[in-house]
Amino acid sequence: MGFEELLPAIAGMTWQHLVMIAVGLILIYLAIVKNYEPNLLLPMGFGAILVNIPWSSAISQIDPATGEAVEGVLNVFFNAGIATEIFPLLIFVAVGAMIDFSPLFRNPSLLLFGAAAQFGIFLTMVLAAVLGYDLREAASIGIIGAADGPTSIVVASRFAPDLLGPISVAAYSYMALVPIIQPPVIRSLTTRKERLIRMTNVSNKVISKKALIAFPIVVTIAAGIIAPSSLALIGFLMFGNLIRECGVLNNLSKAAQNELSNLVTLLLGITIASTMTADRFIRVDTLVIIALGLFAFVFDTFGGVLFAKFLNLFRKEGNKINPMVGACGISAFPMSARVIHQMGQKEDPYNYLLMPAISANVGGQIGSVIVGGIILTLVPLFA
Repeated sequence: MGFEELLPAIAGMTWQHLVMIAVGLILIYLAIVKNYEPNLLLPMGFGAILVNIPWSSAISQIDPATGEAVEGVLNVFFNAGIATEIFPLLIFVAVGAMIDFSPLFRNPSLLLFGAAAQFGIFLTMVLAAVLGYDLREAASIGIIGAADGPTSIVVASRFAPDLLGPISVAAYSYMALVPIIQPPVIRSLTTRKERLIRMTNVSNKVISKKALIAFPIVVTIAAGIIAPSSLALIGFLMFGNLIRECGVLNNLSKAAQNELSNLVTLLLGITIASTMTADRFIRVDTLVIIALGLFAFVFDTFGGVLFAKFLNLFRKEGNKINPMVGACGISAFPMSARVIHQMGQKEDPYNYLLMPAISANVGGQIGSVIVGGIILTLVPLFA
């Protein structure tokens, strides 16, 4: 019996496999030691190790002993949960159940930041197209800037399934790195005087239960009329929120926020890893996609902050918006809001930006889903 037959994994190991195993270990390190989105990065990191050991039974391949095709469990999960979009859509139900839209009702103008902070998506689409990607691939890369993992997965699985691995890893990694990416961008665009602005005019009015129940229904109907292909994304998000607000499904609401969210996140993270094989990942394209994803993320933050500064040109003293809040228009909910609140506290311990930041962040969640729906609707018309 030869060495290759005795230890086929070692015999088949290449430097590309070792690089991907190292990537998996880095993701695990970030999850455990740095506490960056551990629910996602840890399963993704461990899955990357699983699929990059040669002849791993976790993914589909040819059995070296028999020559027969063997279907791996991660590929089964992928085909059942991601290729069909079931996992990301179930995540939207969970996210919808977690979101309280009442802060947005109190500060409806902050919904505009959910649109302004999507600027980087379209700028990145143009840049990706210039670099030679077709329109479907460019849209899939640009949507990384939404800072919304499930939306990125849905768009990429439809338009560019071959790029799903690097796109999903970039989307979730940058979401986890919000505390590192956003602060230097914000500081470079704002003065200390601007960062010290207090938003004392935040409304504390009570929002009626009827309004909170009607909101997800109205949004779903409006989205369906304008862009029917967005209904899966927006509809599942709003359905989760309706479960939360209706008041008669408290057990289901709690289950969606906890058990459903935890279970699907676990399966989603480790299943994405089935696309993180060395032959797919160790390519120049992957590095370009990751770089473009960072570009989109940075310019989404850029768009939100500059839009706040623009609005302040027309606002009276004492009614100005702290430009840092504009950065919350991305969809990294609620991490971005926490980051902005903490930045405000560092500048002024008595400046409480959490509520306006949450309002803008909720607007960003809605904005990213709407943009995803618009892309799904319009790109096929021009591609």
